Amino acid sequence: MKQLPERFKKFQKDFPEVAKAYEELGTAVHKSGPLNAKVRALIKLAISTGAGMEGAVHSHTRKAIEAGCKKAEIKQTVMLALPTIGFPATMAVMSWVEDIIEKE
Repeated sequence: MKQLPERFKKFQKDFPEVAKAYEELGTAVHKSGPLNAKVRALIKLAISTGAGMEGAVHSHTRKAIEAGCKKAEIKQTVMLALPTIGFPATMAVMSWVEDIIEKE
């Protein structure tokens, strides 16, 4: 990741042992199965989409790009949520994705 969010850097500074454990948990989960980095990145984006978490959508959009996902794959991942979470929520998430994609 190019630049960590300031909020996460503060978390790391304030709670270094918890931050280390959190990062180790993430690493262990990613290594726990057969899914490749690209698929995992899109799944994490989909989870963030369904949860309506703007910061997580921004983060996982960046990570999806770093994992080699194309913009069309990222957008389709969000659009797949449309029948489940509805039009307004999906459009909000799409705007969050575009915040990141338009910078690339």
